[in-house]
Amino acid sequence: MKIRSDPQQDDDWLIAAMRTANVPTLACLLVQLTGDRAWIEGRFVPTRTRGLEDNDDGGLPAEVQAEIKAAALTALTAWFAGRPPALANPPDALLREMMGVSLGERIPADYVPMIRNELQLPPTEAEPEAGASTDSSNAAPHAAPPPDFNCLIIGAGISGLCAAVELAAAGIAYTIVERRVDLGGVWLENRYPGAACDVPSHLYSFSFAPFRWSRFFAESREIHRYLQDVADRYDIRRHIRFGLEVTEARYVEGGWEADVVDASGHRETLRASMVISGVGAFNKPRMPDIPGMKDFKGPSVHTARYPDAGLDLRGRKVVLIGNGASAMQVAPAIVDEVTSLTIVPRTPQWVAPFPKFKQAIPLPLQRLMDAVPLYRRWYRLRLSWAFNDKLYESLQKDAAWNGEGRSINAINDAHRKGLTAYMKAELGAAGHLMPRLLPDYPPFGKRMLLDNGWFRALACDHVRLVTGAVTQVLSDSVVTDDGVKLDADVLIWATGFDVIHLLAPMKVQGIGGRDLHADWNGDDARAYLGTVVPGYPNLFCLYGPNTQFGHGGSLISILERQMHYVMSLLRQMFAQRIASVDVRPQVYEAYNAEVDRKHAGMIWTYPGVTGYYRNSKGRIIVNNPFRIIEFWRMSEQADLSEYQCVPCGTQTTRARPAASAAAG
Repeated sequence: MKIRSDPQQDDDWLIAAMRTANVPTLACLLVQLTGDRAWIEGRFVPTRTRGLEDNDDGGLPAEVQAEIKAAALTALTAWFAGRPPALANPPDALLREMMGVSLGERIPADYVPMIRNELQLPPTEAEPEAGASTDSSNAAPHAAPPPDFNCLIIGAGISGLCAAVELAAAGIAYTIVERRVDLGGVWLENRYPGAACDVPSHLYSFSFAPFRWSRFFAESREIHRYLQDVADRYDIRRHIRFGLEVTEARYVEGGWEADVVDASGHRETLRASMVISGVGAFNKPRMPDIPGMKDFKGPSVHTARYPDAGLDLRGRKVVLIGNGASAMQVAPAIVDEVTSLTIVPRTPQWVAPFPKFKQAIPLPLQRLMDAVPLYRRWYRLRLSWAFNDKLYESLQKDAAWNGEGRSINAINDAHRKGLTAYMKAELGAAGHLMPRLLPDYPPFGKRMLLDNGWFRALACDHVRLVTGAVTQVLSDSVVTDDGVKLDADVLIWATGFDVIHLLAPMKVQGIGGRDLHADWNGDDARAYLGTVVPGYPNLFCLYGPNTQFGHGGSLISILERQMHYVMSLLRQMFAQRIASVDVRPQVYEAYNAEVDRKHAGMIWTYPGVTGYYRNSKGRIIVNNPFRIIEFWRMSEQADLSEYQCVPCGTQTTRARPAASAAAG
């Protein structure tokens, strides 16, 4: 690959990129480019990466860093000139060692297929079964879909775009219906001050669609631009019908029908061979039902419905209700603008250091990410470990551990001590707030939040922390449960989302007219691999029940794995001329029983731990209890024996007659 036109100019950018490049990543790059494993040995071995840091300098002496950077500059210059990597496809043992050394961690052997997949490397000749895919339908020529086979995708957010790219690559016709007038899902809707992602930008990206990110942790507007770029890059927009909401989807003989309605009330029925739900979970803002909500005379907004043009908060008294991820982003973003900021939290939250908060990615480093895919992939791979299974052990209950309700094992207790010390340091002179901010439950019991200046904002003189709950709204104030009246010009509700009533309010009917929400008993959603439910053939849920990893991982990576599984299933269906698949009830039940069994030994079922992960029955329906590597293996290849299959051309006697098309 050659990108240079003016050698002097390009030498300058590459030299500048080396100054800020991640040293452990450069060492891995050097091993592949030069074939010399000395770059991961002896004095070049970096220190262990801690927490969420990138360990950019590797903890190495300045002269050793300079040597690595100089060697990388030489090797990359040769690569740009046309010299191929000496180790284009390293053996498994070396890949595992490279990653382990670069992180200062022991990497189990069963992660090698994931490493290969992330680096986009083929299987080694010596061990083809260890490659990125074991799906026999991947190795065989792909059977074309039947001419009339098509898919309806509901939602044009991250899930819908991911599905569209995969379907198009397989030659499957699709239509996306989106209730909004633009694509982007939560990143279109969440425009509040400080809105950003707490997953690194290079992880919060599709593996097939890298992007020139301006920050290590992107803000919402940039993520929305990224999703627009993906839609344009893969020619998705022409397949999207905006301004249409699905009110009902029902299975009929031979496929699905979906009733949609536009803003004017016009109704239409669409038909498809399969349906993919990409509606997500964080799309239904949860507003409390408090007396007087309509009486407030000033602006009163939920963070997910913040005006695109913003609010003028200068000189205003603002009351912020909530202290989850949204509140922790809003408060530091507005604290210097308001006259007073009163925060009414629900429960204390654990908050971790955020080393690269608001840090820009230098332009030469952005260019390096673009121009050298191998560097970008190694960088992303190292990031994934810090946001992956590394934390899994700290989430397991130790029956012999007496943490007095504050920790569940020795590792978890060490996290508690470290996070508590960090909190004290950040509060400084406002240390008197510690008793009201220190959680009484174990770390990771609720979603771990990242500190973007939250504690420093709380320490400001014009910021007031009021413990309690808002029980009444007046025209110019709110009242808490202990009778305290809080004056306000503006109310900002950071009260979260209804994430447990999945797919609601859309009605979904399956075989024989069965109702999905009745089958789920309202808020008790279940699915096999978070994707399929018996009785609903050819219906696939992305970001379905138990797909969010509470210990790490990027949502986008999980969506890609779900679509990888769906495409494995579809390829086999086309090859064997199968019209529809319906997961067997015993497979579904066994999987969900294992989900519940694993959760019983984990932190989210620990006494005193509550949160949006649980439903009204006390069951964890949001988080996935498996290691990410376990889910990765489960989703690698679909097994048709787990499904009831209906061949093409076979009449489906189980389905009820098609409903009449709705009137316009």
